[in-house]
Amino acid sequence: MAEFKKLEEIVLGDISAVGVNSADAVRVFDELRLVLLEIKDDPVETWRRVSTEILRSEYPFALHKLMFYGCYKDFGSNTPPAWIPDRDAAFSTNIGRLLQKHGERFLGSAYKDPVSSFLEFQKFSSSNPEAYWSTVLDEMGISFSEPPSCVLKENNSQPGGEWLSGAMLNAAENCLLLNGKRQEDDVAIIWRDEGFDSLALNRMTLKELRSEVSVVVAALETLGLSKGSAIAIDMPMTATAVVIYLAIVSAGLVVVSIADSFAPIEISTRLKISDAKAIFTQDYIVRGEKKIPLYSRVVDADSPPAVVVPAKGSSFSRELRDGDISWHAFLGRVKDSMTEMGNYSAIHAPVEAFTNILFSSGTTGEPKAIPWTHATPLKAAADAWAHMDILKGDVVAWPTNLGWMMGPWLVYATLINGASMALYNGSPLGDGFAKFVQDAKVTMLGVVPSIVRSWKNTNCTAGVDWSSIRCFSSTGEASSVEEYLWLMGRANYKPVIEYCGGTEIGGAFVTGSLLQPQSLSSFSTPAMGCTLLILNRDGKPLPPDEPGIGEIALFPTMFGASTTLLNGDHYKVYFQGMPVWNGKILRRHGDELERTSSGYFRAHGRADDTMNLGGIKVSSVEIERICNGVDDDVLETAAIGVPPPSGGPDQLVIVVVFNEQKHSESEENLTSLKSAFNAALQNKLNPLFRISSVVAVHSLPRTATNKVMRRLLKQQLQQSGQNIAKL
Repeated sequence: MAEFKKLEEIVLGDISAVGVNSADAVRVFDELRLVLLEIKDDPVETWRRVSTEILRSEYPFALHKLMFYGCYKDFGSNTPPAWIPDRDAAFSTNIGRLLQKHGERFLGSAYKDPVSSFLEFQKFSSSNPEAYWSTVLDEMGISFSEPPSCVLKENNSQPGGEWLSGAMLNAAENCLLLNGKRQEDDVAIIWRDEGFDSLALNRMTLKELRSEVSVVVAALETLGLSKGSAIAIDMPMTATAVVIYLAIVSAGLVVVSIADSFAPIEISTRLKISDAKAIFTQDYIVRGEKKIPLYSRVVDADSPPAVVVPAKGSSFSRELRDGDISWHAFLGRVKDSMTEMGNYSAIHAPVEAFTNILFSSGTTGEPKAIPWTHATPLKAAADAWAHMDILKGDVVAWPTNLGWMMGPWLVYATLINGASMALYNGSPLGDGFAKFVQDAKVTMLGVVPSIVRSWKNTNCTAGVDWSSIRCFSSTGEASSVEEYLWLMGRANYKPVIEYCGGTEIGGAFVTGSLLQPQSLSSFSTPAMGCTLLILNRDGKPLPPDEPGIGEIALFPTMFGASTTLLNGDHYKVYFQGMPVWNGKILRRHGDELERTSSGYFRAHGRADDTMNLGGIKVSSVEIERICNGVDDDVLETAAIGVPPPSGGPDQLVIVVVFNEQKHSESEENLTSLKSAFNAALQNKLNPLFRISSVVAVHSLPRTATNKVMRRLLKQQLQQSGQNIAKL
């Protein structure tokens, strides 16, 4: 009853101030009284009952906060759980079922049950890769035309070893095979176009997807390209784009991923690095009443021959360039001659053959070109299987693009696991997307924090039913505690699986699990098959379970991780200068992570000079290169990602040094410069980037070797509230 007295004081004193009507207030208080009479002084169980039995999505969020903080008023931990797994539900997850079958074989007498033994099993998955990965790949039904001779083999030229040695397969084929997990009438893709939000959903069965992919595979053969040639995709994430993606990989070719938001110079850079022989693109992008040019940007990038998909109908807004071809004409080369639609076949290749070239900003200004092999998609699918618990019949939505790793991740995570991919061809920020999630009966909804913030600020999810959601997942940038508490409340407090990794990993190194309590804006576990270590100030690994904060290092034996770069020295970037642990040189990743005293992890952004802006990783150098040319009065700039005082994603701050210091303290000049910087960044780099503020200094702090000390600037900005004009 002591806990009830605390909540009684809080609720009675504040409930009238949070906008709850009197009838609802009486109901909430009466139900709370009954819960607390049963539970007595257990804050975790109190919150579990309150969140799932009392709170409703239509109640003011202020009431949700009142109850959450009231339940945990004297909890004492810095990471109170916002979601607690139900034992029966946890046992029925993919990992839960696997452990019930193999737990004693894997862990011996230490095995108790899937929930109690989860962390021990996670450690086992990293230290016993042969047992773990052979079992999981079998559970997922991965098909090899030639099975591997072993899961992991030592290789002196590769610190992470050689995975699936001798295996032959095709990753795209594994998305389309008919087996015990998938039948031809299963729905593979669900989609809707923005502006048609009251109409029925579009659906494509697996049989139809196989048929469409087979036509594109045949049409690709008319290009006369040798196997292993690169073909770019610069399109929105539509059903057609997915068909093209799967066809390119099926045909033994390599996808070059280019985000549909890129300016011509960025498109050109990626085409040249990858030596792309052709490109698939779209006439323009439709967003509401706006038509955003896309094909014209590809033309301005001086691209190789393009296959152009019309945004609507079959006509184009401009004449096609000589050598380019329309989507319908491209298909027409073979469609009429194909007597058996759906006669799908794929080119099998060694597991180390490339399937996809993706790009991740480095600190040199040029984006790193990271090849995915046929193993990398299996890592993506295995993460979804293990951590988001993607099952046959699930519906997965994640607003993304094939230009970023989460686009290909979504393809493999859904289709290999027998789920349906839900695609909304439009902005995810409005009520149209919220209704699509409802109508498609999405079971796993992926987000980035900036999207959640927009939903919360506009309340565009009001009135929709998200009860089909089993979990959320979030990646790309640091999340905000209260915004994610709000998000959970939209779906009767389903968990948010935080997911942090990288393009070069094909998935996560730290994440969450449906077998563990989940805390807001926190990770509960290293990813399956991964050992992560936190380096102290001397660059030495802390003991694995010791609390601390620092740059992370990864044990190198990570399934699916990159082993080469197209335009860089892979060993130098990821391994040179790293410490040795348990006989292996550790792999550099570049993120700072905190392990709390309660065993959870919190992200602290990039340890080097790259940052996440709206889920897009970009280097400071790329931004500075553009800003330095905006105004002749600017001597130099430094781009810094600074988290707001209340937490959440980094805000972009530009620190500027002027040729003449008389400009430095002029608020009018800084405001004007901010507008000019924004215009330049959006035109030349990415239209999604926004500068939060511009501040001026007399000089930039530098090391003895003349490198700008951006970390020091970031600390100064945080300590001074971004007001360092007089430093």
